[in-house]
Amino acid sequence: MPEIINPREHDLGGFKVRRALPHASRRRIGPFVFFDHMGPHTFPPGEGIAVRPHPHIGLATVTWLWEGCIRHRDSLGSVQDIQPGDVNWMIAGSGIVHSERSPESLQDHAHPIHGLQTWIALPVEQAEMAPAFEHHSASSLPRLVRDGVDLTCVAGHGFGMRSPVSVQSDTLYVAIEMQDGADLEIPPEHVERALYLVEGEAELDGMPLPPWALVVLDEGSLPRLRAQGRARLMLCGGAPLGPRFVWWNFVASSRERIEQAKQDWAEGRFAKVPGESEFIPLPER
Repeated sequence: MPEIINPREHDLGGFKVRRALPHASRRRIGPFVFFDHMGPHTFPPGEGIAVRPHPHIGLATVTWLWEGCIRHRDSLGSVQDIQPGDVNWMIAGSGIVHSERSPESLQDHAHPIHGLQTWIALPVEQAEMAPAFEHHSASSLPRLVRDGVDLTCVAGHGFGMRSPVSVQSDTLYVAIEMQDGADLEIPPEHVERALYLVEGEAELDGMPLPPWALVVLDEGSLPRLRAQGRARLMLCGGAPLGPRFVWWNFVASSRERIEQAKQDWAEGRFAKVPGESEFIPLPER
């Protein structure tokens, strides 16, 4: 019986996200240490995402959208709108600061948002690498369409595809769209794998998949996924990197590194985001 991770729901001022990782029962899936499903949600006119500048260390962030648009700004000077099907890949490494906001042009009218935000831990030997940012358009990502199944390799490799995203470890991140009755065998090419049902209904070896939950696949297994109607899923995983400490927006292999990052942010030693004057204070916890 596969392990099922039911996410916790967070209300961000009327905007809900479901957090599947980290979870009390499981902290990581391969290198993935954070898994947030945001939306689907429609913002009324005058509202939108407004995440003030905040820091990260020791990880890479991945943003993937089905609906909406988010403007990314960071302390490297990057300014990039992400549209559905694109990939924003930000390597925090030794330290980066970024903000995420709905573009002003969208806030003139009601607009939707629906997507995933995930963090991938960096290998210990690369945890302090220089920060970097990449944007990959939807057209640049490898795609495989056959027998009612549409696969996009978001990051890493899978199903004979390899994404152009600069991953630092063995990574599996594939977007799956399925027509009614289509089926897909999940190959055992990665040590750890998990499926997340975003929309619709699907079965895994005859077992109905719960919506909005991470279903951890048995290592080495060759399960078959079958859609009941149209279905949308994400497949994530890869090689485990070992234990990590996660506190607020920081990921590290030692508590000492987390404490140093906390002190650096509290004392203003992180680089600033050009064009931004706000910031999120260090939480008092």
